[in-house]
Amino acid sequence: MLTTPAAPRNYTAGAPCGDRLAAIAARRAFVALKLTFVDAAAKVDGAHAHWLRQQVRAAEEPVDLWLLRAPLFSGLAGGQPERRQLRQRVRRALEAAFSEPQPSTAFSTGFSTV
Repeated sequence: MLTTPAAPRNYTAGAPCGDRLAAIAARRAFVALKLTFVDAAAKVDGAHAHWLRQQVRAAEEPVDLWLLRAPLFSGLAGGQPERRQLRQRVRRALEAAFSEPQPSTAFSTGFSTV
């Protein structure tokens, strides 16, 4: 049974200015991630393509899209250049959405984290 999606959560109503700006930035990052997933899911063929597109459209939070990454990558499998580019775009979008800032320290191990 499909239900009408609820309105997006409003985390900004009573929050201080800094919190509101952070919430707006988080929302923009989610929208960018979701648009990347929508574009990629549109190129998926096969038995589960309709299901995947439906799930991506219904996603309300970044973690919803995180959980759909395996079916999306599976649907984009193959050696065609367009599919490789889509997989790369999705990976970059996921890295941007789920990257944790590295604390700056005076300690250096000599190993690169890049």
